Amino acid sequence: MEQLDSSSDLYMAASHLINFPGQPSERALLELLGNSDSRQAVRLAKRKAVEVLARLGCGAAQGIIGDCLLSEDHYLVENAAWALQQLECRDAALHQSMVALLADPAQNRRVLIQSLAGLGVSQALPMIQQLQDDQNPGVSGAALAAVAKLSGSNQRISELADHFFLPNQMDRQSAIQDAIDASASELLPQILRSPVSPVFRMRALGLLLQAHNLEDSGLSLVGSVESLLWDSPANLDLVHRYDEVPDNLFLVNELFGTDFSRCYLALSHLKFVPSDKLWPILDQRWREEAYNDYGANYFFLKLFGSIQYWGEAQLMVEDLCESAIHNRRPQFQKSRPAGILALVQLNQKRLASLIPDLIDAEKESNWECRYAALVAQEMMLKANAGSSDCLCRDLGLTGTDPHRFVQAKKISMQSLFVDL
Repeated sequence: MEQLDSSSDLYMAASHLINFPGQPSERALLELLGNSDSRQAVRLAKRKAVEVLARLGCGAAQGIIGDCLLSEDHYLVENAAWALQQLECRDAALHQSMVALLADPAQNRRVLIQSLAGLGVSQALPMIQQLQDDQNPGVSGAALAAVAKLSGSNQRISELADHFFLPNQMDRQSAIQDAIDASASELLPQILRSPVSPVFRMRALGLLLQAHNLEDSGLSLVGSVESLLWDSPANLDLVHRYDEVPDNLFLVNELFGTDFSRCYLALSHLKFVPSDKLWPILDQRWREEAYNDYGANYFFLKLFGSIQYWGEAQLMVEDLCESAIHNRRPQFQKSRPAGILALVQLNQKRLASLIPDLIDAEKESNWECRYAALVAQEMMLKANAGSSDCLCRDLGLTGTDPHRFVQAKKISMQSLFVDL
């Protein structure tokens, strides 16, 4: 440790070894776990070493990772339990150690429950059943999902629906993961109305999708995907309310928050504010922060598309939408389809020239962008039906898209060209 430039170097080194799979990396990580140094820098590095060994699929590490379950460092215990699930541990003694830890409220019992359920440890069922009524929603939700998975009974799984609308966003997100873990596709209608990032809802749709369940609930695949892409506050059950509507600056600043329910609430009010009063605030906050804040960036684009005319700022707003479409930085991926749907509402003619490349899977890797481009194309076709100057004709609908959602949209659109 004394030879390191920074105490965090050991942690960074352990993290970096994920890029170098093989026995030398595994030996170095195992040696680190055997280090008896109790200083904080070593403890932090050990947590990461456990994670990396699991990601590398190092089955030989199960024993030493299992020893970590006895650590006084609860975060190391948490990582060890997660790692043993990733490594598909079949050691009954380690399973029993994890079950015993459930009795300790100081441990991360949510992760322990998830790991035991993931490993199919039926012996854990009596203890997990007792935690279904825990006061911590993260623990009770994981327990409800685990009981359904281990016992095969969905008797109480409907209780998860209330968790999708809890005041705390982390609890709402955790509940969606619990529904996924329990394969509770019957909860999809409620999940789609939960005020969390559309990323969580879209993931649940992809993993839980069963056509008969959607139809039984009055939903459709194409309709559900498009509802998520449009992501209107009107399609969500928000968990916050205003006693009195705040001023415009407060509402705009709410778009920078981390709780999506508050963001959607602000958005639902901002779209009714006259653009001439709103633009000066948006312009200032965009230049100050929103251009580089991926959460606010997304909500600004949603707001841009919800107001069709921006007066003197119209061209600037359109420029921002087109810039978002071309922005390929990873953290702004959800802003790209939002930019497409905003621009089609503001200026269809400007978007039309971008459509061919956006629906081409060889040129556009983001399936949500391809889907949003098809939605935009459909809007243009319907808006210009019968016109000799149609902005957008049949572009690529006959080809097969590698993503099932986009392919479903293509099939749904083919009848348009019969009708038109």
